Amino acid sequence: MKSVMLYRPAMLEHALDDLDRYVESFFGESSMLPAARLFNHLPAVDIRETKDAYLLDAELPGYAEENIQVHVDGGTLTIESKQEAASARNVSEKKDADKKEEEEKVFIIRERGRSAFTRSFKLPENADPDTISADFKNGILSLEIKKRTASQKRVIPIAKK
Repeated sequence: MKSVMLYRPAMLEHALDDLDRYVESFFGESSMLPAARLFNHLPAVDIRETKDAYLLDAELPGYAEENIQVHVDGGTLTIESKQEAASARNVSEKKDADKKEEEEKVFIIRERGRSAFTRSFKLPENADPDTISADFKNGILSLEIKKRTASQKRVIPIAKK
């Protein structure tokens, strides 16, 4: 019987690690590189800026809302999962039903594993950490980080004499 196998030469993985280290030497931590996200299972994140706020969308397919935690410490925003990696769980702690279900699963290729992760972002100086709001829908975590009113652009009229 033939089986389906994923071809991933070890040399390619090491080459991508070397590229990450090379970029890090110039730009600092590069956890947002695709290679780092692929091998460290970090969620993909989009960050947009509007006139009044910063909008952050993180892809978290397969995660439940109750397993995601967002917190701010000083000027750092952190998104993390409280979910343990399936391989790291202690089998003796599983319920009997979970054991039976796990034994029935036989994977040929498994690329959609959910593991615990932590991603941190430094907030800009004009971001107001007290106004962050979060929404989780269809596997997308959306954060809105309002800008401080004092830091928003405004027109100052010139007095005529």
